[in-house]
Amino acid sequence: MHKLRTYFLTGIALILPILITVYILVGLFRFVDGLLGKYINYYFLQNFGYTIPGLGILLFLVIILAMGIFATNFLGKRLLRLAERIFLAIPFVSKIYPHAKQFINFVVGKEKPSFKKVVLVEYPRKGVYSLGFVMNERMRQIEEKVKQEIVTVLIPISPNPLSGYFVFFNKEEVIYLDMSVEDGMKLVISGGVLQP
Repeated sequence: MHKLRTYFLTGIALILPILITVYILVGLFRFVDGLLGKYINYYFLQNFGYTIPGLGILLFLVIILAMGIFATNFLGKRLLRLAERIFLAIPFVSKIYPHAKQFINFVVGKEKPSFKKVVLVEYPRKGVYSLGFVMNERMRQIEEKVKQEIVTVLIPISPNPLSGYFVFFNKEEVIYLDMSVEDGMKLVISGGVLQP
């Protein structure tokens, strides 16, 4: 029974991530294809008697490409800035849009934070440790005032590693970890579940 239980749990551990991934991809495919595909496929069904799965995704990708081309020219940049200002003036949207934009820019690689190293610091009080990302290791103006070597650390708030508390620490109080910035990001995003 013990071996059967082990085999069963091993099987679940192997197949569940595959099933969840397939489920998410199929759901995403249906959602994106349904945005435009239902209208195009309705037209095809009425006029030609058949539908083409995935046509909505193809059209969606063409629209994204066209938007990218438009956004990189002079007129497009000005119009997008104007649209963004209007978006930020809407009360409820102004709370969602900036965070969504920041997260998407981080994911697609447009906006990469300049994290140098992953560290451990005693924060918010002694005896409690928080994971942090070193932003800068020398702040001369502050060091002159406090007469200490200062390290600038961003202490992220899970699950968004780009937001958090910006804190100056004495270098002697900072514990440098043998961990890549990517692994530190995974740890923050997963809330400590995915260990490096």
